[in-house]
Amino acid sequence: MNQYETVFILTPVLSDVQMKEAVEKFKGLLQKEGAEIINEENWGLKKLAYPIQKKSTGFYQLIEFNAAPAVIEKLEINFRRDERVIRFLTFKMDKYAAEYAAKRRNVKSNKKED
Repeated sequence: MNQYETVFILTPVLSDVQMKEAVEKFKGLLQKEGAEIINEENWGLKKLAYPIQKKSTGFYQLIEFNAAPAVIEKLEINFRRDERVIRFLTFKMDKYAAEYAAKRRNVKSNKKED
């Protein structure tokens, strides 16, 4: 199993409930396929660098997970089929990226405790 990180942008016209529902759909798909979710971050509504589908903002979401390579194809097919997703990027993390992500998570968890 490899470690992956996926960031996807949801359309800004969604309510909070609809946004959380979309995120749960993708997390459920990953778990159904046997992936282990390591970390999940909601980055909130952010301005896009350039308009996409005539929208200038979007809800950013990050999910880090361990999965078999076949799971990625199913995940990306679902991203493409879901009209709520306006952009996505999934990449396989090498050992250095995985170490950096772990450090970043530890720093964030330490800040939350303070």
